[in-house]
Amino acid sequence: MRTIEENIQDFQQRLGGTNCRLIAVSKTHPVELIREAYDGGQRAFGENKAQEMTAKQPLLPPDVEWHMIGHLQTNKVKYIASFVHLIQSVDSLRLLQEIEKQGQKHNRVIDCLLQFYIAEEETKFGLDLKEARQILRSTEYSQLKNVRICGVMGVATNTNDEQHLQREFARLRGYFEALRDEFFPNAPHFKEISMGMSSDYQLAIAEGSTMIRVGSAIFGNRNYQLQ
Repeated sequence: MRTIEENIQDFQQRLGGTNCRLIAVSKTHPVELIREAYDGGQRAFGENKAQEMTAKQPLLPPDVEWHMIGHLQTNKVKYIASFVHLIQSVDSLRLLQEIEKQGQKHNRVIDCLLQFYIAEEETKFGLDLKEARQILRSTEYSQLKNVRICGVMGVATNTNDEQHLQREFARLRGYFEALRDEFFPNAPHFKEISMGMSSDYQLAIAEGSTMIRVGSAIFGNRNYQLQ
């Protein structure tokens, strides 16, 4: 059986010739396993609960990049605002305004991705293109100084149908390009397309993903009792 460190190094080799980074999804996994991935050279980790991220953060080295990839409630932003590297799951203006408020408190600009709904599943969160445009055109958004939108994120349908997945990934890339051209034409920081997971990351990379979120292919199966 392969070690976590070997899995990390394998992914690093696979991604070596691409414009894509690995976000190791550490949700529900203990600090000991995250440290194994860290020892293998991994620095970016994804969590989907603010409380879990906050509990793990002080137990790991300070150069770990923490990515919030799960649905984030406004009342939980304050727990992660001082250290989170990237909030990938922004799906409302209200959430952006709360991130702004907490960013001001900690005197830092917090990087975010807009999460889009691309899957044919009712459980997924996210915006559609019209809603994203409404946010970015709003006066409220124009007043935000402690938030920086760096790209888009999406969760594809849980299916083995590669053509279906390819269409969803292409749709998200299209959303990214539309927003870049309209709102961020001269913003080099607007460059991220976070899509692809353990089962479909190769298709996502082919469609332009710059971040894949991989958990089970690194850490093994999650402990669902902790979710």
